[in-house]
Amino acid sequence: MKKIAAFLSSALLVGILAGCSDNSTDSAPESTVTSSLASSSSQEQAEQTKIEKALALIHTFASGDTQTARDLLDENYIQHNLAYATGEDAFISSVEYLASAETQTTVENIRAFEDGDYVFLQTVYNFAGAGEQVAFDIFRFDEEGEIAEHWDNLAALAAETNPSGHTQIDGTTELTDLDKTEENRELVRNFLYDVMQGNRPDKTADYFEGDTYIQHNTAIADGVSGLNSALTALAEQGIEMVYEETHMVLAQGNFVLAVSEGTYGGEPTSYYDLWRVENGKIAEHWDVMETIADASTWQNQNGKF
Repeated sequence: MKKIAAFLSSALLVGILAGCSDNSTDSAPESTVTSSLASSSSQEQAEQTKIEKALALIHTFASGDTQTARDLLDENYIQHNLAYATGEDAFISSVEYLASAETQTTVENIRAFEDGDYVFLQTVYNFAGAGEQVAFDIFRFDEEGEIAEHWDNLAALAAETNPSGHTQIDGTTELTDLDKTEENRELVRNFLYDVMQGNRPDKTADYFEGDTYIQHNTAIADGVSGLNSALTALAEQGIEMVYEETHMVLAQGNFVLAVSEGTYGGEPTSYYDLWRVENGKIAEHWDVMETIADASTWQNQNGKF
């Protein structure tokens, strides 16, 4: 097993679509109106992009719009957030619960990307006033355009900036280089194998443009030098970060999100790392690290990955 020391810091879901009806005396029979509304809703959703649908879904946490959530979800919706039960009804119950809370849930999407049947989002949530959390959400769409599966990692949003003055969410948002999506995906996949999994650490310098590297991890300064300093500090504390397996590498243009499994300080850990690639080099990094809960506490048996 190969190991690497690093200090990467450590979600859920929310939207708004409303129907309306005409109660005038000349209106069509109720069955006709209901059918028309259902048809209109289906057509409107069919015209939405996958990103628009994913954003509409996560915003139901703030709006309490259970009908929109039900319309967007596959009835056999698979949940990988281990704190929640699986299935469409469980999601609807979460929306209803948040809608009934004294403090309204807030949702602020920061970045949104699409990769085939997948949408991956970076979002700040405050669920019922429990405190701001930064999350990466991944949604898989089925062939009918419904949201069929969900994975996520989330962590508290830090109150302070990191040593270089960056937050967990600021930085570049512009999507470019769509023609280089597969090239950038492969670059990150190789970086994970060579560097993060410790197979060829001597190649680290090949993945960066000198010392240029913008870091949004809460504890690490910019530059490869900043990363090296953090690694050294961790090693002195006897803390090991292990990347054992990469489960997903999703990409659109210059942004690549990797989902990996390993341990941190001996604890089973899920790593979500978002990298921005520029001119064939890794230029910027955001992350959320989450300890994987003990299996005895899981609310579903789908597993974290």
